[in-house]
Amino acid sequence: MALRQIRLYDDEILRKKSKGVKVVDDKIRQILDDMAETMYNTENGGGLAAPQVGILKRLVVIDMGEGLIKLVNPKIIAEEGNQEVIEGCLSIPNKWGKLDRPEKVTVQALNENGEEIILTGKGDLAKCFCHEIDHLDGILFTDFVTEYID
Repeated sequence: MALRQIRLYDDEILRKKSKGVKVVDDKIRQILDDMAETMYNTENGGGLAAPQVGILKRLVVIDMGEGLIKLVNPKIIAEEGNQEVIEGCLSIPNKWGKLDRPEKVTVQALNENGEEIILTGKGDLAKCFCHEIDHLDGILFTDFVTEYID
């Protein structure tokens, strides 16, 4: 595993749309492992999307305290409710804002073995799913902020 450099807000790659992964192989698993190591070695890291480390592939890692989740080609297939949340981003250090996210989301993806999985997240996990999947489409949380917090 290796630590990868996190791209910051002014990097053009953060605004580009990521490409789907055709085959989940050892190279993809290595990228996921590197992303997880990078996330764990960065303060306040609960999730990381591949564009944040300069890779335009639809890959996400998340750990909100319940264990590591690795997602390949994730997409939100259902959402319910609404919650006001406070978000930050590893690519936009020291900036926090309030925004609205769904209270509950269901995500369809492949796991690191290429098997289809469906996960449902509520509260903070729903927020994290939305935030990281947005990154895959070149969307940043700042696009939705209703109020910045000092």
